[in-house]
Parts: sequence; structure tokens; C-alpha cells
Amino acid sequence: MSTAHANAIEVRRQPCTGPAAWSGADLADRDEWVLRLSPEHIEELESALRAVRDRGVPLLKVRSADFPLPTLADVLERVADELENGRGFVLVKGIPLERYGRAAAGTLLWGLGQHLGIPVSQNAAGHMLGHARDTGRTLADPFTRGYQTRAALPFHTDGSDVLGLMCLTPPRVGGRTFLASAGAVYNAVLTYRPDLIERLYRPHHHDRRGEHTPGERPHHAVPLAAWHGGKLSMRYHRLYLESAQRFPDVPRLEPADVELFDLIDRAASSPRYSLDVGFEPGDLLLVNNYAVLHSRTAYEDFAEPERKRHVLRLWLTLRKGRDLPPHFWGDRAETAGATGRGGITPHDLVTIPGHDASGGPCRPHIHTTDPDRTDDR
Repeated sequence: MSTAHANAIEVRRQPCTGPAAWSGADLADRDEWVLRLSPEHIEELESALRAVRDRGVPLLKVRSADFPLPTLADVLERVADELENGRGFVLVKGIPLERYGRAAAGTLLWGLGQHLGIPVSQNAAGHMLGHARDTGRTLADPFTRGYQTRAALPFHTDGSDVLGLMCLTPPRVGGRTFLASAGAVYNAVLTYRPDLIERLYRPHHHDRRGEHTPGERPHHAVPLAAWHGGKLSMRYHRLYLESAQRFPDVPRLEPADVELFDLIDRAASSPRYSLDVGFEPGDLLLVNNYAVLHSRTAYEDFAEPERKRHVLRLWLTLRKGRDLPPHFWGDRAETAGATGRGGITPHDLVTIPGHDASGGPCRPHIHTTDPDRTDDR
């Protein structure tokens, strides 16, 4: 890191403290990170589901007012605060999915998400409600993403404030979900390799896996960490960092970069730091991507199509989320506003050239040819 760059960006050289710097070993035998829905909460969910059905509101037009939760809404507000200011994750248990079909389960997840934040696009096709299941593709294909495979997915973060996963059907074997605190992993780097800490704040090129719009570069350079407003925010996806090396204009990874990635992987996956959340049918896992890394073990499915692993996925922008410094977005413009920040720009993005009234670049305006688009492949 150049001296000018180091002076311009605040680098935290002290350990992270507070509730976000947790260790898996400390939480494994505790359940304060679990929210168990009460019978009253379940009744509210079912009443809200009936309200949506009776009014005939298209799924992606459902807003919180269309999905009323008289008492659960307050609980979800506290969940959102825990995601941003607490440990950075919550496991919601007790959604009786056996009572509903998969379409109703999608409506439940979307409705709950509306009380937590603003959904954003998860891929270049503009899918807002995603389906994580094995499509037969492999990560060797640079246009494939992890949720489309049954391969092991090492610790990483996703491209939104919050990741929501609802388990519909588990696999036959494997598919365990683990979490690790970004703050604790950062502290491990400080402890074992303090000479690498500044490297976290440098721009690193990530492969966009073919999900860039025409005229954009197929990779983007962003830092792995930012310290801003008294909070650590991390972004890490080793698969994308390494597959970006296929582009000749991307700087080659240095030995110290590989040493840093190795240390992050070892720390996050160690018994001391990682937490097995025991993801089961009817569970909704909510994770702040800036505060928590997640991983999934490889899995094997049942032969019957209806028994194959199926997880619904939602990316959200928190309404009261943290401030992030401009450099956190690297060489990409932040996509924020009514459509939420983060996410993946759909290929049918309309860009307004020029500048806004304040003299800054105009924010992109997104229109979709199908406003009720979900990933139902």
C-alpha cells in the first residue's frame, strides 16, 4: 500500500471488540442468536399470507403494508438492529413450511424480508428471490456461481448488506452451513500476521463471473476491509479473487496475498472461530455480509427431484444499515437509493449520462422488463 493510500484510508491496528467479534466456540452451546417463533407469530404469518392471496398482489409488488405483522414486525425490527449492531446474524426457527407449498414459502420469505430491508437483484438476470440448488454446473465454469452447484463453498461474503436463506428441503448428505465473525477473523490476522493487515485495505480484483453489463469490465477492484464509523466491514470471496486472474489486465496475486487468503481461510474454518448453525427445514438464516462470513460443505442429493436440496435466497439492503466509505465500492459506482445498495446490476440497466444537480454522477435507474421476476428455473 502506498503511503498516500495508507494516509487517506483509516486502518484499524487494534483488535475489534464488541458483540460482532464473537467466536464460534463461545456460541456453540448458547442460543441467544436463535429466534424461535411463537404460535402467535405463526398465526400472524398465516394471516399475512392470506391477505396477500386474497388481494392478489403479485409477489414482487408485496410491501410490508401488504404483509401485516402486528407484533412480529417489532421483533423483526430488533432482528434488523441485531444484524447491524449486534453479532451480525440471527437464526429464525419454527416456520411451519410443511403447511405450505413452495410458492407460499417464497411469499413468506419475501414478506418477512420487506419488514427487514429492501431486496436487491442477486444476478444479472435481475432475480430478486433466488433458489439455491444444484443445477449440475461446476465452479470450473467461470460463468457459474456457488449457489448453482453442490460443491463446497469456503468462507465468503455475498454482495449485499444482508443475506437471507430459508431452508425448504435439505440434501441427503452434507450441505452444512457455518458462520464466522469477520471481526474475529480480522483479529486473527492482527495476532498472527500484523504485517498483512494493511493488505486487507488494498483494492483486490474480483471476477464478476460474466455478470457485468455491456461496456463494464468483467472484474472490479475493491478492498477486502474498511474501518468506518467505528465498524469493520469485510468483503471476501477467494474463488472470485483467484478466478479474476484469468484476465490479463488484472495484476498478479503476490505471495503475500496468498498468505493473507490462507490465513483468513484457516481462521474462519477453525473450531475456535466457526459456528455450525444446524440449518434445517423451516429455518431462516439472516447474515450481515459485512460482519459475518459464511460457508457451506459439499452435499449429495436424493435421486427424486422433489427431495433435492432447495434453499430460497434473498439479498437485502438494511434501512438503517451502516455508512460505508466511497472507496469500499472500489471502481464500481454504489447502486443505492430506492432500489437498495449492493446487489448485481441487471443487464437491462438504464444509465443516465451526465451529472445530477449537485454535480455528482447520476445514479443509475433500473427498469426491468419483468417487474415480478424471480429465479424459478
